[in-house]
Amino acid sequence: MPVHPDQSVSVLVDTQNMYHAAQSLYSNNLDYSSVLEEAARDRRLRRALAYVVRTDNDEEESFFDALTRIGFETKVKEMKRYPDGTRKANWDMGIAIDAITFAPHLDAMVLCTGDGDFTRLIHHVREKGVRVEIMGFGSSTSSDLVEAADAFIDMSDEPQRFVLGF
Repeated sequence: MPVHPDQSVSVLVDTQNMYHAAQSLYSNNLDYSSVLEEAARDRRLRRALAYVVRTDNDEEESFFDALTRIGFETKVKEMKRYPDGTRKANWDMGIAIDAITFAPHLDAMVLCTGDGDFTRLIHHVREKGVRVEIMGFGSSTSSDLVEAADAFIDMSDEPQRFVLGF
């Protein structure tokens, strides 16, 4: 199914994965406004969700507010601290559940991540007749994820567009 203006699309952003990729590759942050613009590409945007983790960093509330101003709904998970000192927060299950829930109501879904754990999810959503596109940085995106998707948008092709301060 090619991209066309009558398509309904939702955008799901794995912010932790995308943050670490942009930092690792470019030592800077992602331009979420440009990500949303590219992901929607003049289609009918149904929902844009950014999955974020609260870590008690002073700057994160302003980041969450900025995502909302851009047009994202934020889903916030609290960082869990374990007795051994480790910390963990992971949105994989939440993203997967939302993708499966949204699929019957969409023509296309854009998943912004490089995490190969989502490969089976992509197969499932595509089996439901939904076009699945991946947005990520080529060198930090699982090749299995790219192969499973209908399309891959490699943000490394235009880092000046997708990375702040590039």
